[in-house]
Amino acid sequence: MKIQFIGPAQKADDDGVLYLAHVDGKEVNCHFTYEAIEDIESDSLQKDALEQFEVHKLKLLSIAEAKILRGLGTSGLVSIYTSDVNL
Repeated sequence: MKIQFIGPAQKADDDGVLYLAHVDGKEVNCHFTYEAIEDIESDSLQKDALEQFEVHKLKLLSIAEAKILRGLGTSGLVSIYTSDVNL
């Protein structure tokens, strides 16, 4: 399976972040909930979701990659929740 994160990070309608990936040539939107991004570094609540995403992008994208590898991103969307961050 070939996964390539394309980006850029965009604000989602629910205040989370969307980040585009190509998985075996197909587009998959990675949706990071605001709560998941907030839980990465709960001490920096003053930052907005996009700023916090950029600071922790590698960790967040690795969580998305793990979900995609488990087959959870085949419908064109994979969502990353607080429960995924706190594993």
